Amino acid sequence: MVVERPTSASSEGVRRSMKANKGRDTKPELALRRAVHALGLRYRVSIRPLPSIRRTADLVFTKAKVAVFMDGCFWHGCPQHHTKAATNADYWAEKVVKNRARDNETDRILAEAGWTVIRVWEHEDPVSSAGRIADELKVIRSKSQD
Repeated sequence: MVVERPTSASSEGVRRSMKANKGRDTKPELALRRAVHALGLRYRVSIRPLPSIRRTADLVFTKAKVAVFMDGCFWHGCPQHHTKAATNADYWAEKVVKNRARDNETDRILAEAGWTVIRVWEHEDPVSSAGRIADELKVIRSKSQD
């Protein structure tokens, strides 16, 4: 099923809302970055792990080859919190399906290039998510010392 993309927002309120969506530095992302930084971990922000593909990770640990993506519940179809759009529902449902397919493709491409991908939902506790990231980095670093 091909869904035509609307050429303009369905209302002034929708236009304002969409315009206000941030591509980076969202509150959940900033909270995660603070929690990771508090653990003494240093990272790069909003870069492409592989410059040859147009996919930007929210946190990147270049030496360890770990890419962290903070996924929004609406945009990436969180199984717990995703809600159906009230307006242009077919368009937005297709958008989420495409986002999830792109996420899966990104995970595969990065894994094939030797990267570890960590996905964090925006609703997850930033401190426990930071702990999960730190644990994964410890495992990777211990393997590299063997």
